Amino acid sequence: MSYSSATSDNKPINYLNKDFSDFKDALINLAQIYYPDTVNDFTEGSPGTMFIEMASYIGDVLSFYTDAQVQETFLQYAQERENLYALAYTLGYVPAVTNPSSVELEIFQQIPAKSNGDPDYDYALRILKNSTFKPNNNSGTDFLIQNDVNFAFSSSFDPTEETVYSTVGTQPDYFLLKKKVKAISAELKTETFTIQGAERFKTLSLDDDRIISVQSIIDSEGNEYTEVPYLAQETIFEEVPNIEANDPELKQYNGQVPYLLRTKKVSKRFVTRFRSDKKMEIHFGAGATSGDDTTIIPNPDNIGLGIKDGRSLLDKAYDPSNFLYTKAYGEVPSNTTLTVTYLKGGGISANTNANIINRVGSVTVVPTKGNLNDTVFQATIDSIACNNPSPATGGGQGDSAQDIRLNAIANFSAQKRTVTKEDYIFRALSMPPQLGSVAKAYIAQDTQISLETNKRVSNPNALNLYTLGYDYNKKLTPLSSAAKINLATYLEQFRMLTDSINIKEASVVNFKVEFDISVKSGFSNDQVLLNSIDALQRFFNTDNWQINEPINIGDVSSLLYTINGLKTVNDLVFTNMFGENSGYSKFKYNFDAATRRGTIYPSLDPMIFELKYRDTDIIGRITN
Repeated sequence: MSYSSATSDNKPINYLNKDFSDFKDALINLAQIYYPDTVNDFTEGSPGTMFIEMASYIGDVLSFYTDAQVQETFLQYAQERENLYALAYTLGYVPAVTNPSSVELEIFQQIPAKSNGDPDYDYALRILKNSTFKPNNNSGTDFLIQNDVNFAFSSSFDPTEETVYSTVGTQPDYFLLKKKVKAISAELKTETFTIQGAERFKTLSLDDDRIISVQSIIDSEGNEYTEVPYLAQETIFEEVPNIEANDPELKQYNGQVPYLLRTKKVSKRFVTRFRSDKKMEIHFGAGATSGDDTTIIPNPDNIGLGIKDGRSLLDKAYDPSNFLYTKAYGEVPSNTTLTVTYLKGGGISANTNANIINRVGSVTVVPTKGNLNDTVFQATIDSIACNNPSPATGGGQGDSAQDIRLNAIANFSAQKRTVTKEDYIFRALSMPPQLGSVAKAYIAQDTQISLETNKRVSNPNALNLYTLGYDYNKKLTPLSSAAKINLATYLEQFRMLTDSINIKEASVVNFKVEFDISVKSGFSNDQVLLNSIDALQRFFNTDNWQINEPINIGDVSSLLYTINGLKTVNDLVFTNMFGENSGYSKFKYNFDAATRRGTIYPSLDPMIFELKYRDTDIIGRITN
């Protein structure tokens, strides 16, 4: 490829000059070629040199400007924050202009005892999200909880700890309940906007800075607008309380699954964007409020009948949007007043030390049961307290230029899609606990019977997701029907169109461990034995084991040899424990047949080994 041109008399012109020196040399050369008899004085002080240098200066500036503008179109090289934001949005990433500090709070409340001495959970409170707690140093920083705190609900992922607070004689009088919840440094604020007539793609600007997120937008008629990643998205996933009104059949599982996940079509929606000055803009769609104009209507006139040469050209690559035509991206507000509620905060100053967030701020409380004694109920509200055993960290000034580049690329690479088996496991384990606690997950290809060979072969159109949860005592148990339905709905927003997901239960195989050891001279037999049992308890903690993970007997033996004072491991035996009447799983398993070369292998059907009762199912003996 050539980047030069030749005149009619064969005088070349070079187009690759980029800086001042190149431009100057090229202009001098051009003058010598075109005007050899007119311009021949190119000394530094000559008028000709002056004009050449002025022209070279202009060329250098324009060249730099062109390069800079081209550079600003690439995310890796852009420097202007406005361009960085625009490029990040095209990749689906919303930059942060402030980073709130985060902390895990311990929230306390007292409840009275019943006449029999048991805690009266009728007085257990539900503290609603966006309630605030404050440090005792009067720093002015509020810490806002992002989820409800329900003292009446307890699970292995969200336990309610219970201790006796006071007694009358030997009888408990009040109990102290404790919950843990995540909180961020933020302030809840509102701003109102009066909207006149409908305006396509209406844009509102919030006057505040350091905005974390928009919590809600409600118009004067009580209609709520929903934030979506992009205006073309009209379906969202909504968490609704697991009550009889929402689902009479699944209500029985509300102790394990307090919320149900539902899909919801939203015509009133908006997106948020940050400007280069770090102020937030809110963008609405272009639809009229009088009707549902967000429905995509296939129109053959736009792709077939309306094409000049008819349908014979349909084998060409036409834009599907010409066929699936829509005139709006959600309803635009009109003749109403919008109340925008948002979170503001963050910054380095929001980072705090441990044990100083112990003042109750603005708290919204609702009872979990009715027909309560007003005096006792008020006393439970007054008993609310808090503390932060760990410091609040993470507060900062928002994404730097490099943060935006890396986060945008990472976000685009993920694209909220489950592609690999590991993606499905990650998404299943990431489901919010209020929708059901998924403790273990394993993905495998589905199989089917071949009509040709009458043997089982891989089914490329379906995947089997094997799951297990925890019960209140953190023992493995199958997921409830409500949790399975929630999980299927939750995965819908991530799964590939061609993937069909079957949610199944993995088998649980319980076992006990018996071992004989000898102890070195000079060491306490009891202490070495206790240390050995303690090491095995930690090793076989259910958190450390996954579905279809084998047991390496050599690893267990090597662990025992690390115990100080242990001389030899004389025997190490694994035995299957089963029988629901005895508190174990119903599944029998032949450990001897499953052992090959020092490894106990799982079955072909996905299963997990569980040492269910660590205090009783590890038996050790001393033999000398």
